[in-house]
Amino acid sequence: MEADMSFLGLFLEASLVVKAVMILLVLMSILSWALIFQRRKILDQAQSEASQFEERFWSGVDLAKLYKEISVKGGKIKGSEHLFHSGFREFARLRQVRNMDNLSVMSGTQRAMRVAHSREMDRLEKHLTVLATIGSISPYIGLFGTVWGIMNAFIALGSVQQATLQMVAPGIAEALIATAMGLFAAIPAVIAYNKFANQVGVIDGNYINFAEEFTGILQRQVVSSAPAPSPLREQEA
Repeated sequence: MEADMSFLGLFLEASLVVKAVMILLVLMSILSWALIFQRRKILDQAQSEASQFEERFWSGVDLAKLYKEISVKGGKIKGSEHLFHSGFREFARLRQVRNMDNLSVMSGTQRAMRVAHSREMDRLEKHLTVLATIGSISPYIGLFGTVWGIMNAFIALGSVQQATLQMVAPGIAEALIATAMGLFAAIPAVIAYNKFANQVGVIDGNYINFAEEFTGILQRQVVSSAPAPSPLREQEA
């Protein structure tokens, strides 16, 4: 009975429906942990890169020089660098257009940074909905396996004259394992989703604050009628 009551024994003795539920929950748990490690790496890196870039930005470096340094990265521009690169590139282009009023220059610059910001947020929020889905539906999938297993156990009892604990215990145990597996898949996914959603919110706030501060710098340059930035070699991301 000891071997039969082991996890493997209960799984092998379970009905096809309960087996399918268990396998599905295992796959969902594996996917959840893979996404947790991936998102943690990306979000931690995004926070670190944002801090490093803002430190460089506020160090007094020439903006045209900083733009050229970032342009060398090509398609690897991310985070605050992406906002700065998109905004400064559009600002430089519009300042060189004849008869372009200051309001239109700033409007175009802000629009370019909003697009860059939207793309960055899409990158950071990618797969978070998968974690939320796993966290919300796994307990119900496990509960379905539990209900099905208990139902089969009671149906089996109806065909015997005298019910004993030894007869009903395996069916109840395999049913409860399905619920436990559902919780095992759901709890880490929910915790990770909440943590990552909060982290994305912090990064989003940093991006918005940087974009506003950078817009203020460009606005002062426009108001003071400073000369337009020198033509820069543009590299499309």
